Amino acid sequence: MDASLISAIIAATVVAGTPLLIVGLGLLVNERSGVLNLGAEGMMALGAIAGFAAAHHSGSAWAAVAAGAAAGAGSALIFAFLTLTLMANQVASGLALSIFGVGLSAFVGKAYESVSLRAVPPWPLPGLADLPVLGPALFQHQPLVYASWLLLAAIAWFLQRSRPGLVLRAIGESPAVAHEAGYPVIRIRYLAVLAGGALSGLGGTFLSVFHTPLWVEGMVAGRGWIALALVVFATWRPARVLLGAYLFGGMLIAQMFVQGSGVHWTIPSQWLSALPYLATIIVLVMISRRPDLIRLNSPVSLGQPYRPDA
Repeated sequence: MDASLISAIIAATVVAGTPLLIVGLGLLVNERSGVLNLGAEGMMALGAIAGFAAAHHSGSAWAAVAAGAAAGAGSALIFAFLTLTLMANQVASGLALSIFGVGLSAFVGKAYESVSLRAVPPWPLPGLADLPVLGPALFQHQPLVYASWLLLAAIAWFLQRSRPGLVLRAIGESPAVAHEAGYPVIRIRYLAVLAGGALSGLGGTFLSVFHTPLWVEGMVAGRGWIALALVVFATWRPARVLLGAYLFGGMLIAQMFVQGSGVHWTIPSQWLSALPYLATIIVLVMISRRPDLIRLNSPVSLGQPYRPDA
């Protein structure tokens, strides 16, 4: 392989992993508060169509970012009301949100299936973009790629170094104790769920506006489920979310690269397309063999309902 091909593969891996990174970080914040939202697929789909429609009608990628994040947060608000106020089952509500979001996005998106957007140009970083190999691979991307790195640093600092982040983690460990200490558990969980929804919607917007500027039904293609698995793979640690996102992004790119190289004549293309999802299953099986590792880092109250005493 020559240097240009290596740079192209790394760059494509970063782009493919960016929506997984954004959504994974949102779900990480969500789950650190003790709330399990399985609706990432639906929130991503709603964010994708809302962002695409906003970009089409306004001509602004930043309007798309705002619309996608708002759509994700709005759908997450419905989930929060059902699970935190009405005390509905979190698993069932999350699955319902996923099915609802995918179906609604397909219905709304019918009018946009023949529409394409102007590609969002990359923002080369001065001084870094000209570096050999790593310059084109890491520093000639669209702005949301750089924003995902800043988001990672901000969330890592928030959870580990800030007082609100420590309160959020305390609520995820023991909401009853946090309530006794005077913290508004339900309000903070609402905010965490909204943040997770907004970032899930933003991840969907990245797919439909920045990555491939067109709308196709089913374009999220299971990435929401991969992001959910990614949080478990990362054992609820932000830095590992980055590693896992690019690992799965690399698998998405690898199957396209292999198909494009002609190997699909001997390996069925369906097997290659299934590679990232098979890898997700394998990773989860491997992690499940270490329940001690999961228990060490998993929020104790994850998925458990809590209603403060009156």
